[in-house]
Amino acid sequence: MSSNISSFDPILDGKGVQLETHEADHRMFGFVVFLLSESVIFFSFFVGYVVFKTSATDWLPIGFEGLEVREPLINTVVLVSSSLVIYVAERFLHRENLWGFRLFWLLTMIMGSFFLYGQAVEWMSLPFGFTSGVFGGMFYLLTGFHGLHVFTGVLLQGIMLGRSFLADNYQGGEYGVLATSLFWHFVDVIWIMLFILIYVWQ
Repeated sequence: MSSNISSFDPILDGKGVQLETHEADHRMFGFVVFLLSESVIFFSFFVGYVVFKTSATDWLPIGFEGLEVREPLINTVVLVSSSLVIYVAERFLHRENLWGFRLFWLLTMIMGSFFLYGQAVEWMSLPFGFTSGVFGGMFYLLTGFHGLHVFTGVLLQGIMLGRSFLADNYQGGEYGVLATSLFWHFVDVIWIMLFILIYVWQ
């Protein structure tokens, strides 16, 4: 019999009592891989947008001269600023200040919801639809897919906020909070690229 201890064998102290062991936590690695796969999807959409824009004869819908930038810019500032707010919330949690965490976490949710509201208002005011040529299809596909991610992020934040009211739930940190925050930063970075691609480069 081999004298080597396998990863499944209990570790005992000198009196034969099993000691507590800690297995490697690969959840965050898996989550990062998930974000990378999401990045590939968005990158594919971006490439498709650039190809269609640079090759289409009639890019914009008939009678439409371009997108309004002012309101989307305000929404962009709010969304990107929320990354700083959620970071502050994480720092409060790290210091075991739950009320500070809840306050800034809720503020992040409000900012994300404001962005979604602004996007909905913009959609309702646009004179073209999803079937209005290649531009219409790509615009709603890109902004809608990103909006779905923002909605998912706000939903996850709501779950994490609710869990903060459970006794001893965030003792020693929390994977869910870290993953949700990372997802939110990802959503913000994607939107910056989207904003430049769709609103700035017209």
